[in-house]
Amino acid sequence: MDIREIFSLENKTAIVTGGGKGLGAQIAHALAEAGANVVVCSRDLNSCMQVSEQLKEKGVQSIALSCDVTKAEDIQNVVETTLRKFGAIDILVNNSGTSWMAPTLDLPADKWDKVMNVNLKAVFLFSQAVARVMVKQGSGKIINIASVTGFGGTDPKLMDTIAYNTSKGGVITFTKDLAVKLASHNIQVNAIAPGMFPTKITKGVLEKSAPSLQSQIPAQRFGNDYDLKGAAVFLASHASDYCLGHVLVIDGGMTALI
Repeated sequence: MDIREIFSLENKTAIVTGGGKGLGAQIAHALAEAGANVVVCSRDLNSCMQVSEQLKEKGVQSIALSCDVTKAEDIQNVVETTLRKFGAIDILVNNSGTSWMAPTLDLPADKWDKVMNVNLKAVFLFSQAVARVMVKQGSGKIINIASVTGFGGTDPKLMDTIAYNTSKGGVITFTKDLAVKLASHNIQVNAIAPGMFPTKITKGVLEKSAPSLQSQIPAQRFGNDYDLKGAAVFLASHASDYCLGHVLVIDGGMTALI
């Protein structure tokens, strides 16, 4: 294959959870621009529909579906609807996420559970449902969205988000283990660990600590609206066929300082 074939996603079908906003929308656009048909799903159906219409303008097919990623029945509906529409699921991007900022000693248990259910349990449930399809197909790509906060602790003055950080650490380990479990089926499982990108989740952190955070990034800026595109296409395409269990860090050099 030449380089254009290696990175092409033509005739591929992708599901992007949380694809109606933020990083999920950026990734959905990237996959569509590389030629993939994209299913955009989240609880916010209106946002998903808006993104889906934008993707169609790029010349690919796209549908928007309502999905609470913590509910197995919603996940199964997305899987079955995607198969009816496109006949295959080649790429899954587990992007849906949430957070809760609070002092560690004051964090309510139900908020801990909420973050874990959305950020970690849902990644398992969606991966399990889609992997069953990919095993039958004999191929597939699963991309989990982790975070640099999953590698270790963060200063509470900057980010007092122990549930979020812990859940993303779990995503990193889950990615590595699932990659090993599915490798023999020609399914590649990898993760992207973004640094500081302006999103709904990071809004509170940036309002509180933006100048301090930016000063700690060697690139001296936050992530923008295209910084994840190349990473997503790489991990979704043949370019990453020999890449398994990898966590691709996109953080402007933050973790290079460690």
